Amino acid sequence: MDDAQAVTYGGYLRLDELLACQEPRTGAHDELLFVIIHQVYELWFKQILHEAALLQRRLEAGDSAGALRTARRIAKILKTVVGQLDVLETMTPRQFASFRDALGTSSGFQSAQFREIEAVLGRRSFPASDVRDDDRLRAALGRRSLLDSLLRYLAAHGHAVPAAVLERDPAAPWRPDPGVQKVLLAVYADDTGPAAEVCEALVDVDEGVQEWRYRHVKMVERTIGAKIGTGGSDGAEYLRRTLFTPAFPDLWEVRSQIEETVVHDA
Repeated sequence: MDDAQAVTYGGYLRLDELLACQEPRTGAHDELLFVIIHQVYELWFKQILHEAALLQRRLEAGDSAGALRTARRIAKILKTVVGQLDVLETMTPRQFASFRDALGTSSGFQSAQFREIEAVLGRRSFPASDVRDDDRLRAALGRRSLLDSLLRYLAAHGHAVPAAVLERDPAAPWRPDPGVQKVLLAVYADDTGPAAEVCEALVDVDEGVQEWRYRHVKMVERTIGAKIGTGGSDGAEYLRRTLFTPAFPDLWEVRSQIEETVVHDA
């Protein structure tokens, strides 16, 4: 029997190891749910990073169809991640309190993979300790963001993306750019074209991240109210401050300009 025939479902998925990774620290019934939900989050974050790397390669290769498929997959994963909060919210505040002390200083805010996702999307400001202790985050901060890759895609498709934008330091924070917004207006002039579809797919990704943040805020409020978070953060208030901060601000800003252009043309 060759190796391919010898592969089993459990062996291929390494289920013995996977199912041994849940080690609740208390006898509280609901702690297992809490552990599994957060482990599944991390698996989905790993997949998002995997897909985002492919999305950037496809954008920079000018591959409209491939980029569109990949961006849509990321948006669907984010919908699934948000949906998991429905399950977590079946746990009452008292049920969470039954094991909360066992979490110590651990917190979802310590997720290295989510920080890396934020960096891929374009965030450039992180606590110095996060950057110093995380090689993957440091690398992501020095690479082009998804927006940088989108701009290269648009340039490859003949749009007049400003040279200064294409040549900018990818480690620098992005600032909304009138020249980029002018390009996006031209893209959206044909809102059925492949470039417009790709832009809209990235808006879906951006919206998905913002939706996750909002649902996370409400889940924290339902569970611990205004208490200090387990990692020492100010819980829901910390999360609330991150809301409505888009990864791709120009893709949102240009919407009001599109409306003004349509009205003017009419």
